[in-house]
Amino acid sequence: MPHHHQFYIDGQWVAPAGDTFIDVINPATEEAVATIAAGGAADVDRAVLASQRAFESYSLTSREERLDLLGRIVAVYRNRTDDLAEAICAEMGAPLAFARDRHVPAGLGHLTRAIEVLKTYQFDETINATLITREPIGVVGLITPWNWPLNQIGCKVGPALAAGCTMVLKPSEVAPLSALIFAEILDEAGVPPGVFNLINGDGPNVGQAIASHPDIDMVSFTGSTRAGILVAKAAADTVKRVHQELGGKSPNILLDDADFDVAVTHGARACFANSGQSCNAPTRLLVPADRQEEVIAIARRIADETVVGDPRAASTTIGPVVSQVQFDRIQNLIEAGIKEGASLVAGGPGRPAGLNRGYYVQPTVFADVRNDMRIAQEEIFGPVLSILPYQDEEDAIRMANDTVYGLSSYVTSGDLERSRQVARRIRAGMVHLNGSRGDTAAAFGGYKQSGNGREWGRFGFEEFLEIKSMFGFVA
Repeated sequence: MPHHHQFYIDGQWVAPAGDTFIDVINPATEEAVATIAAGGAADVDRAVLASQRAFESYSLTSREERLDLLGRIVAVYRNRTDDLAEAICAEMGAPLAFARDRHVPAGLGHLTRAIEVLKTYQFDETINATLITREPIGVVGLITPWNWPLNQIGCKVGPALAAGCTMVLKPSEVAPLSALIFAEILDEAGVPPGVFNLINGDGPNVGQAIASHPDIDMVSFTGSTRAGILVAKAAADTVKRVHQELGGKSPNILLDDADFDVAVTHGARACFANSGQSCNAPTRLLVPADRQEEVIAIARRIADETVVGDPRAASTTIGPVVSQVQFDRIQNLIEAGIKEGASLVAGGPGRPAGLNRGYYVQPTVFADVRNDMRIAQEEIFGPVLSILPYQDEEDAIRMANDTVYGLSSYVTSGDLERSRQVARRIRAGMVHLNGSRGDTAAAFGGYKQSGNGREWGRFGFEEFLEIKSMFGFVA
């Protein structure tokens, strides 16, 4: 890729203002696979200025013009599927098949969803003699994470373009290679100069400059709750809108009439998928106390069946976690679970047998977990499942809600109406009933310290719009 040492600003690949570089580490080998330029405030200033100029015309484009642009982006994106999958595999260690089948389509799905929303969205409505209209919010700063890089870029850039906004994207410096290809896609598709800009770099130098910039009208951030707080504080002085999708510690409640073999199998696999690096992973498995031994046997089987290894091997289920920092944090929390008295029933500290290099983590299952343990309260972001026994349905709901997070949750019962009743009492932005999948037409986002605002579908689209009331507009 020819653009590692450049940024995409005002429709061109340009040299950074400084001379700082960051190694991109392949977590399977612990070796650098690329070096990228790292920007700073001067680069952000340049990109914001380009976005401001572009906003004057792009915000006035018609629905049809934006639909045409998004259609061209989708076509070029599809042509770069193999390149994107290779980048995801190299930068974050995702198995190549998983990168091709899950990561790449996730980004594409949000682009196509933005098209569907834009086709029929009603920007104007009349209330009495007042016209209420929705207009693009302006220049937006987009800060995206490393765990689902294309998914998060797609679910921000797609609706922002559809709404008529211009933007500055800072992808994660840990996994930036797929973002550079994404910028190439937009360039080839003919995005007007200044509408989309990309600056690589870290949070303190680029993220901070974006969040605090007086000429950025909104910042949309996905990442840890800790980093989200810093973004909100940096944005406060300019009173810009802040949209955050943050951490999670999602409960997975199995009611006593559930099919345990199906539900535990599904829940454990979902917990381990993407090496456990998903903010909405069902990491807290709440089960009837008198059924815990049955659950342990199933979860242990799934852990044993999960093949950890070379991301390019066809037999691999999960690859490494993304970095040494993540590996060390996960190991620390596994050790904490043991010290606090949880029963280790699968996996544990250290790498899997035969893997002496790479940030590989054993699929780990704890039982007899109390809700006050660190492994039950802290987001581990690794393939670690905690089984928490409960006494009755009320106890399960109380435990599920006893967390600072409220992103996602899961409820399974043999009686759909019973699932519905429990789902209504869970304090989370999303509830999956009986193994149901997410829907990109619905809203993605959380309660409490899992963030504010929503992504996906019409709900994510509206985050990029301002509301204007024009009184006396209607005769």
